[in-house]
Amino acid sequence: MTNEVQAAQDELIEEFRFFDDWMDRYQYLIDMGRRLPEFPKAEQTDANKIRGCQSQVWFIASEKGGRLYFQATSDAAIVSGLIALLLRIYSGRLPQDILDTPPDFVTALNFEQHLSATRSNGLSSMLKAIRTFATEAVQST
Repeated sequence: MTNEVQAAQDELIEEFRFFDDWMDRYQYLIDMGRRLPEFPKAEQTDANKIRGCQSQVWFIASEKGGRLYFQATSDAAIVSGLIALLLRIYSGRLPQDILDTPPDFVTALNFEQHLSATRSNGLSSMLKAIRTFATEAVQST
């Protein structure tokens, strides 16, 4: 049985198949990033910063009804797009589903080959933060 996280990944992978080249994929990512919801200025603190990203990234999580909700923002266009992609896959999901589902989309979309080393590190850092929030949520129940 497919959980919501896996279903969201599969949907995203399918969407990216419509693009023939990486310039179109980058543009799509940037467009996704432009549509990120407003991030509270008060939350743009050092405590909410993701380490390991070249650009500035702020990331917060909250739990409601047993599900995790994420908010994030960045000062870089492509990183904002990666955030939008991560929020689409992981926000509003069950913590155990997050932990049970490997981030297959990273390989399926060839991100390792097409993102710079610093952006790949940033993506890994954001994924690690999401998994840490999910682990904490599971342990606190």
